[in-house]
Amino acid sequence: MRSVAGMAAVAVLLTSPATLAALPCPPAAAATGRGPLPKDWKKVTSLRILPQWPRQNDTVRVFVHCPTKANHALIGSTAFTLKGSWRIYREVGLGLSDRGLGRRGIGISYYAFPGDHLAHLKCVKVTINEHTRIRKVRVISRFTVPLVVRPFRLGRFF
Repeated sequence: MRSVAGMAAVAVLLTSPATLAALPCPPAAAATGRGPLPKDWKKVTSLRILPQWPRQNDTVRVFVHCPTKANHALIGSTAFTLKGSWRIYREVGLGLSDRGLGRRGIGISYYAFPGDHLAHLKCVKVTINEHTRIRKVRVISRFTVPLVVRPFRLGRFF
């Protein structure tokens, strides 16, 4: 069963330490770990990828927190390339909850280049005109985190 304290802990894990230090926290909520989130935390954008050093042919978990204005997130990286694709950069879409939270598993291909990569997050607000079917995409915020892809080793399975 999920509790309010558990959700607050998830929000704290998703944000970066430098951002959290700058935001004020009410003393009552900080002491008990309960209560509503501060209004400034609703505007924080963060991206966390676990594990931070995946190998080729692994699946990573992506945790996203976007401002509540956004209803969709795009995560793009050169580490997410697909087998047989000529495209080096791939973007993966992610739907968000009303609180701006989202999670998804993304596969790192065996053909992804080992080494340093960047994962870029774009929080967007997508609106569609039902009559004309024209879609408007407005970028709300951006965030980038480093990602290191290690080479595939067959010996790890034995």
